[in-house]
Amino acid sequence: MSLITQDDRLIVALDLPSAIDAHQLTMKMGDAVSFYKIGLGMLTTGGLALAQELKHEHGKRVFLDMKLFDIGATVEAAVRGLAQFDLDFLTVHGDPHVVRAAKEGAGGRDMKILAVTILTSLDRADLDASLIKEGEMQALVLERAGRAFDAGADGVIASPQEAKLIRDLPGAEGKLIVTPGVRPAGAALGDQKRVATPAMAIADGADHIVVGRPIWQAPDPVQAARDVLAELPKR
Repeated sequence: MSLITQDDRLIVALDLPSAIDAHQLTMKMGDAVSFYKIGLGMLTTGGLALAQELKHEHGKRVFLDMKLFDIGATVEAAVRGLAQFDLDFLTVHGDPHVVRAAKEGAGGRDMKILAVTILTSLDRADLDASLIKEGEMQALVLERAGRAFDAGADGVIASPQEAKLIRDLPGAEGKLIVTPGVRPAGAALGDQKRVATPAMAIADGADHIVVGRPIWQAPDPVQAARDVLAELPKR
């Protein structure tokens, strides 16, 4: 297992059709990327096995993006099972009872529980259609982030547009902010609605940015990842 020396602020989302495709990409990326996200869509095609291989055989960091939501006992049991794989990040929805159950299930392991505030693919019209209470998007994100921190979340998932506001919350000290919805300058938005460039997201307080299609759909994914890293402010 190699030691990770690369800039782990970039998390590459492996939102490919299958774990085989994702594995081929990670082998191609080599040392250019040290942190990968594996989502729910890949779980039934070998995603969990790939997560373990990347972590324990190739020395990568792994973010398991499951966005768990259920009654507390079920969330706790699911997280307890996932925690045994010693992965780095796991997402749950930011409802306080879900966060508390997830932290209980994690049992003090190093795996960080990240709470989803409001999905970056949603806007106010989507919230209205889902009967979510009235209010400006940013205000709702801040409220959910604060409640998640109070419930014990190690960090939150939020759009780059809310990163600075969350970083300024009283309960945000020492917490992680991970931002999907990041698009390099000139990249297509895809299904994301609340976006920013990599440099903007980090400058506004994000610890990690998540980038998927702009990297793995590029003619040269390795160079695309390097270009994103080159955009980030120096540490």
